[in-house]
Amino acid sequence: RLGLERADTAEKAVTVIVDLLEKYGQGGNCMESQMAFTYHNSFLIADRKEAWVLETSGKYWAAEKVEGGVRNISNQLSITTKIDREHPELKEYAKSKGWWDGQKEFDFTATYSYVNTARMTTTRGRYCEGYKLLNKHKGSITSEIMMEILRDKESGINMEGGFMTTGSMVSVLPQQPSLPCIHYFTGTPDPAR
Repeated sequence: RLGLERADTAEKAVTVIVDLLEKYGQGGNCMESQMAFTYHNSFLIADRKEAWVLETSGKYWAAEKVEGGVRNISNQLSITTKIDREHPELKEYAKSKGWWDGQKEFDFTATYSYVNTARMTTTRGRYCEGYKLLNKHKGSITSEIMMEILRDKESGINMEGGFMTTGSMVSVLPQQPSLPCIHYFTGTPDPAR
C-alpha cells in the first residue's frame, strides 16, 4: 500500500518497498488465530508500462522485471536466475550461510527456499496450477478470464479450509494514458461468490 501511495511507477514502488524493508524489516502474524504463523512475501507490481515481481526473505530480496508473456506468484519464491535488482548483500549472505558456493549460477528460489526450481512449473501446487491456467490463455487474457482463474478451487488458486483466500483483485491497466485503469475487488472473502 505504501508503494502505491508513494510511487508513480512500478519500479519506484519496488524501491519504496525495499527501502522500507531495509529500515523496518518484515513480520507479523499471517493468521488471526493465536497460532504464530509468518512467512516472507512476494509482490506483483505493475503500472501501465511495466511489471515487476519482488520477493523477500527476511531483509534480503530479489526483483525481476517482467519482460513479456505471463507471470504469477503464489505462496513461494519463484524468482530463479533472472534477477534485475537485488539486495546488495543477497549473494554474500547466501555464501556466508553455506547456501550458495559462489561458483554456480545464482538461483534466488533454490538458494533461499531450497525449492527444486526445475519442478516448480510441473508439480501440482498453487504456483504450478496458476502458471498452467495463465499459459492456457496466454495472448487472450481478459478481465473475465482472470476472474475465472482466481475463482478456480480445483487448482487451489481459490483456497478453502484452514488457509482460505481472503480476497482477489483484477486490474486492467491500458498502456494508453487517455484510457482509465479499472480495478475489480472481491466483496467477500471467497472470490467464487
